[in-house]
Amino acid sequence: MKHLVKTSLACIVAALVLVSCRYEPQDIGVKAQQLTEVQFEKYTLANGLDVVLHVDRSDPIVAIDLAVHVGSSRELPGRTGFAHLFEHLLFLDSENLGFGGLDSMNTRIGGQGTNGFTTKDMTQYFQAVPKDALEKIIWAEADKIGYFINTVTTQVLDKEKEVVKNEKRLRVDNRPYGHRWYMIGKALYADDHPYNWQVIGSLEDLNAAKLEDVKNFYNKWYVPNNVTVTLTGNFDVAQAKIWIDKYFGEIPRGADIAPITPRASGITETKSLYYEDNFATVAEYAMVWPTVPQYHKDAYALDMLSTYLGHGKRAPFNEVMIDEDKLTSSVSMFINNSEIAGEFYILVDAKEGADIDGLTDGVAKAFARFEQNGISQTDLDMIKTAQEVAFYANLQGALNKAIQLGEYNMFTGDPGFINQDIRNIQAVTTADVVRVYETYIKNKPHIQTSIVPKGKPELALGGAKLADIVEEKIVQGAEKTAVEVEDKRDWLRTASSFDRTIEPAFGSAYSLPSPVIWKGGLANGLKLIGVENDETPLVYFSLHLDAGRNRGSVDKPAVAALTADMLEKGTTSMTTAEFEDALSALGASVSVGSGQTATVISGNTLARNFDATMGLVTDMLLNPRWDETEFELLVSEAVDAITADAGNPSSISTRIWPQILYPDTHMFHYTSSGPKDKLTTVTLDDLKAFHAKNYAPGSASFRVAGNISKAQVGKSLSGLASAWTTATPPAVNLPQAKIPEISKVYFYDVPGAKQSVLRFGYPALTAVDADYPKANAMNYLLGNIYTSKLMTELRVNKGYTYGIRSGFGVIKDRGTFTVRSSVRANVTLEATQLIRDILANYGPDFTEDDLVTMKSALIKGQALRTETLSAKLGMLDGIVAYGYPDDYMSKNAEMVKAMDLAEFKRVADAYLRPDAMYYFIVGDGKTQGERLKELGLGDPVMLNTDAKDK
Repeated sequence: MKHLVKTSLACIVAALVLVSCRYEPQDIGVKAQQLTEVQFEKYTLANGLDVVLHVDRSDPIVAIDLAVHVGSSRELPGRTGFAHLFEHLLFLDSENLGFGGLDSMNTRIGGQGTNGFTTKDMTQYFQAVPKDALEKIIWAEADKIGYFINTVTTQVLDKEKEVVKNEKRLRVDNRPYGHRWYMIGKALYADDHPYNWQVIGSLEDLNAAKLEDVKNFYNKWYVPNNVTVTLTGNFDVAQAKIWIDKYFGEIPRGADIAPITPRASGITETKSLYYEDNFATVAEYAMVWPTVPQYHKDAYALDMLSTYLGHGKRAPFNEVMIDEDKLTSSVSMFINNSEIAGEFYILVDAKEGADIDGLTDGVAKAFARFEQNGISQTDLDMIKTAQEVAFYANLQGALNKAIQLGEYNMFTGDPGFINQDIRNIQAVTTADVVRVYETYIKNKPHIQTSIVPKGKPELALGGAKLADIVEEKIVQGAEKTAVEVEDKRDWLRTASSFDRTIEPAFGSAYSLPSPVIWKGGLANGLKLIGVENDETPLVYFSLHLDAGRNRGSVDKPAVAALTADMLEKGTTSMTTAEFEDALSALGASVSVGSGQTATVISGNTLARNFDATMGLVTDMLLNPRWDETEFELLVSEAVDAITADAGNPSSISTRIWPQILYPDTHMFHYTSSGPKDKLTTVTLDDLKAFHAKNYAPGSASFRVAGNISKAQVGKSLSGLASAWTTATPPAVNLPQAKIPEISKVYFYDVPGAKQSVLRFGYPALTAVDADYPKANAMNYLLGNIYTSKLMTELRVNKGYTYGIRSGFGVIKDRGTFTVRSSVRANVTLEATQLIRDILANYGPDFTEDDLVTMKSALIKGQALRTETLSAKLGMLDGIVAYGYPDDYMSKNAEMVKAMDLAEFKRVADAYLRPDAMYYFIVGDGKTQGERLKELGLGDPVMLNTDAKDK
């Protein structure tokens, strides 16, 4: 994938359903209302291209999605990874936009970046932009289908292969349990089954791919009659049709493509495999049953089954394996239904040092409990209510709707299935849930995998066979250096009835909406701020408390985080399970988290249930249960998480970075849980004291966005005015981070690492610094978008990485500038040198043309920044937390607009400091540590000299 993955509505629903319990709701209006249907128009061009149009005039935004009905399932053994490779290639070039033209155009016109993803069965490409750029994106996306393949050369192919390999290293080879999906696919499906291989393909197949193979794949599948184009947003339908016909209509139809036939796994006996993982620190047990394809009538009940069995306090697997038998702190259960087959998953992490054989009795006991009790109608109704909320949440953004409508049309032939899908979910009965368990799970053949720490095969399930996994060996200088040759672009241009090289002009100007912000407060000092928006019947909210880790103690750094966690564990009148049930009955989601300077209670709910939801939030805030058993489970879970993360290079980078910035006498030296030895000394009384002292209304604020008025919010929170009277504690001012005077390299050794995790930076300006908006703008073309200088050089030109970002992370009293990436291990030195050079030359080399591009992107891009409720809530955060004016976004845009080149260079010179930064690297010390001396920054500081080869 290029950046991220989007999933079908059914998958999103599954991901958002958190609990399924047995609370008997009171009469608070929880019955499902008539769902809002998504309106659309569908038609087909003469060349077979399906077109779907959906108008949404709530914001000056348009989105386009190009859904191609080809994924890894259409590949052949020995030629795997082609579908995913094309997803990469199609962003690089085309005949009429030129190399990098698609992304650079998206930047210029104020888009949020082009993107895409590949699955087993499809590839999608999409972007959202201000409405005046509609013709531009139709023109650009048409080039993918009709005017692309001539631009692919052997040189281009070789470079992008390296990018894909880096993606595989990042997602598979350099993380704990990364080979899980490969093991399962090979065991569950026959060698010739389309789901036997992974979407990303094998390195061997990628290396063997020839230009002719790639072109043949494209010419077969990237044809109009295998594509759906979806437009959503604020546009004129008649004009959109004219442009779609102009740019897509003359692309020739391809050969007819036969539909793929559903094909079950076909396994007849249970198989058990194990693998020793270089990065795992605890054993993981996976169980996978073959089930049914997506949209099969039983897929919905299987989804409900996974939710009921594994999510929430009353879930049988939680009750047995976590609460009662204390076998684990982590059980994950989900389904994966694809076009021709599906799977039902259970993943369980063992405790440190424990074997997987010790988990099997718990699994059997949990299943037996379900067999005995089944699922009640109340439980099922609560799951469905949560899915109604998920349905509405997915209707907020134009881009989300474009992706969904295109996907439904591709797989069902009807974009209107977006409406039928939720009805199918609502039609599931308790008998259906029990039936699918008995049909597909109970005593049925399945796959078992045991992934254990390197050198500890005894932790695997008894009788498991060693999986056949070939790990890549990273050898210094093994990759071919891409030969830079002139792109003569001397291929024969594809014929067209008009000149496609001319970029269309912008459309009519539009007015930028300004959300109307209201403010208020309660008598106890609690500040209220909100935006009313009636596009969906949802409300998003957050209560910010001045109760972050800065108010804790270095002796027990986990107190703030554990206090926040305990708020979710019930109230004096409700157990954890009863509290979860009450939220589920309302279709509400509430979570509590603690950061450096704040604890935040955040969530969303149906507008009709806002008052009842706030009643629960008030209860959890003022009357925590302080249950000793729940506290012990939380501590155990935190300890297990520390253990599980100990071998993950990315997690190591996150944990060690603050230790470089702050001494061990500073609270911010530690992550939220702190080290194990400090974590296990925390008591429940510590949490009670922290809550009593720091959870105060006078320094708190409530932020809300959605279908709710100021008066309604005030009424729902009125009870807090008299009941919540904690005195405001004095302000806390912690020392600042250590600012380096010269650059220094720090290295954390992870033997056998396939990639090096880079985190370079220094303490920088704050959120209230006058230069912050300008510095943030300065970074935009450096490392904040796909077309950034860092991404262009390290990914596109060199093939060192899958992705790289830079940015300013700020709060009110401090901030940092960081560059972050994961690079192929054997180019750690070269990547570091290149990043230093880019930072040093970025300001001096910046041109007037660059300045024009930056301004256009940031100013026009304002249209997309407050589209969703979560985005509106984020806008309110800046106003309250940092004292920004209500119109700070437009003021910042004016500030950017006024910047001249001299001012830009001043800002770049002030805040890019490659010669006074911390260079922190997590990687293989044996092969990379010594090489880093060539940076000329002295000997690297080795942070864990006790690391041993595994």
